[in-house]
Amino acid sequence: MRFGYGTNGFTNHRLTEVFAVLADLGYDGVALTLDTMHLDPFGADLARRTAEVATELQRRGLAVVIETGARYLLDPRRKHRPTLMDDDPAPRLEYLRRAVRVGADLGAEAVSFWAGIGPSQSWGRLVDGTRQIVEFAAAHEVTLGFEPEPGMLVNDIADWRRLHHDVGEPANFGITLDIGHCRCLEPLPVADCVTAVAGHLVNVQIDDMRRGVHEHLEFGTGEIDFPPVLAALDACYDGLVSVELPRHPHAAPAIAAQSLDFLRNAAKEAGDRS
Repeated sequence: MRFGYGTNGFTNHRLTEVFAVLADLGYDGVALTLDTMHLDPFGADLARRTAEVATELQRRGLAVVIETGARYLLDPRRKHRPTLMDDDPAPRLEYLRRAVRVGADLGAEAVSFWAGIGPSQSWGRLVDGTRQIVEFAAAHEVTLGFEPEPGMLVNDIADWRRLHHDVGEPANFGITLDIGHCRCLEPLPVADCVTAVAGHLVNVQIDDMRRGVHEHLEFGTGEIDFPPVLAALDACYDGLVSVELPRHPHAAPAIAAQSLDFLRNAAKEAGDRS
């Protein structure tokens, strides 16, 4: 199993420093959120800066997935806006197209995105925008992972299945599964959620969580029993499993170290139980 760490949990560090810390700790990769402080996709000289990131990732031996959860990149006053469901989704579409191009240039294992918050009647807009990104990604030979996010229009695995169907079940359109979200709201046990989407799993985020509360927690402070989850992942998935703790940049190096120790011990326990 290969473990990564999300750069949205390292927002007080320069990107080269993030790579250095994670590689020194023994991580296998990074989940890179394209944002104002880390490879800003709207900044000048994007191609040159992307090439520099590619060189640094290769030097450190780190794999990468691309995340697009930047909070205020598109609008400094409105979190995560605009979405694909807004009256003018053009900025979101352009962000996602740039993410796909960066993902292609970095050899990313997946580019991940989500719906955002919107009314149910805007489902058609979501489908239309998603189709556009699917086609663009296919032309660049990039795999997409769409993440169900609690409170968003695509809230859970069932919603993802509906979207997957409505965009035509394209080969390059998989699911990004956040393990914490499974505990938060899915009806199945967490390990069974992994098994249920095994054929479509292209990206995994991992964190602890409690039932009914969408709060990303450090491992061991929530309610998830991780060895069965890691056993389920080991049986069906060979991509990065990336720690998702976006509210913990204040102690990122220490928390990253503790997280990797926890996951390695849980993986060993999973093997001992089998």
